Amino acid sequence: MTRQSYAKILSANDTGATGAHQAGILVPKADAKLLAFFPALDASIMNPDEWIHCEDASGEVWEMRYVYYNNKLHVSNGTRNEYRITWMTKFLRANKAAAGDSVIFEATDEPGYYRISLARVSRVSTVSKQGVIKLSGWRRIH
Repeated sequence: MTRQSYAKILSANDTGATGAHQAGILVPKADAKLLAFFPALDASIMNPDEWIHCEDASGEVWEMRYVYYNNKLHVSNGTRNEYRITWMTKFLRANKAAAGDSVIFEATDEPGYYRISLARVSRVSTVSKQGVIKLSGWRRIH
């Protein structure tokens, strides 16, 4: 049985390679199916979150925070209105994630529990950047 899964192509910001202090990977609000893949978050409260548990191929479970930063909806000077998965840094570093790699989340039978893996892109330093299509963002795998 094939389980629903999504992959996010990692940017240099996602992996920490730029030195930016970004809070986790962005989950786009416009993708209703992707949002439904993760736990439901109550927008009527400020910054609702759920801890998700992600098991890798070796059996290690990584706890990550799925959060809807939504202070724009709750305070007059609020600026944030975005979903993110945070607390990923240890997993990304342990797996030597690099920009262009994909982090893959696969659903399990238990809500809030996922399988997680990293798919690497080949590192070819001699390829010209001209004419290369750069993929980014999320995509449904199954």
